[in-house]
Amino acid sequence: MLELDGLTRRYGDVVALDGLTFSVRPGEVFGFVGPNGAGKTTAMRIVLGVLQADAGTVRWQGRPVDAAVRARFGYMPEERGLYPKMRVREQLEYFARLHGADPGAAAGAAGRWMEQVGVAHRSEDRVEELSLGNQQRVQLATALVHEPIALVLDEPFSGLDPVGVDVMSEVLVDRARRGGVPVLFSSHQLELVERLCDAVAIVKDGGLVACGTVAELRARGAQGLWRVEVHGAADGWAAAVPGAEVRGGDGGATLVRIDDEQRLLDAARAVGRVVRFEPVAPTLADLFREAVR
Repeated sequence: MLELDGLTRRYGDVVALDGLTFSVRPGEVFGFVGPNGAGKTTAMRIVLGVLQADAGTVRWQGRPVDAAVRARFGYMPEERGLYPKMRVREQLEYFARLHGADPGAAAGAAGRWMEQVGVAHRSEDRVEELSLGNQQRVQLATALVHEPIALVLDEPFSGLDPVGVDVMSEVLVDRARRGGVPVLFSSHQLELVERLCDAVAIVKDGGLVACGTVAELRARGAQGLWRVEVHGAADGWAAAVPGAEVRGGDGGATLVRIDDEQRLLDAARAVGRVVRFEPVAPTLADLFREAVR
């Protein structure tokens, strides 16, 4: 298990991380989301030892992470971290050797991962000759070529077309499920996070504002949120209900948050014929907007 416990980091008067705490279990795909500047990249760099925390601890299997353990992690930075003049196969073999593989093992691992991420046909091309999407595939392969015990990926789906997203998603889920590897990744593509992830942490201003499985977060967010459709009602009828907060429209229906759904139902019946009255499970994007606004 990978644990972030109370991570705090300041840059002068700016608080980048404020006691950030969560854990990623073996075999779990964990989404790390928040607005720009929320502290996601800072947290990942602390996990990898690129930055030092002012307070807090990163633990692996219950023990503080040291350099030897970090060397076994796989990391994919948001910025391209590849050597542009180096050929794809050469690049992967080089990174495998950096992690201690002998030449034969490095060549074998490079070949396997080029096939896995779909760039084997570009093995002798220089990285700078590839599209941004294929560069992203190579960058993922460099994070995987040494068979890491944990994966920490910053915006891994950036620049990928839908086919590339599918390939990378399959690789990450396979590493988690079959390899028992905890996978922590950040992304602004919330529909993708909702589809792929077992659990999610939402951060704002360096602090945790929500954390749990996607099902738990959606169930929590659904409490008090209703979709109501009333034929014959005047516009704005729901806003006049005491304690009601209108959250927008949904086709011919109105989305309303209220603590007393019976009061809402009585008001709806009073203004027209109720044709729909149902609880709403919000999407991850809905939860994100509510958490960070």
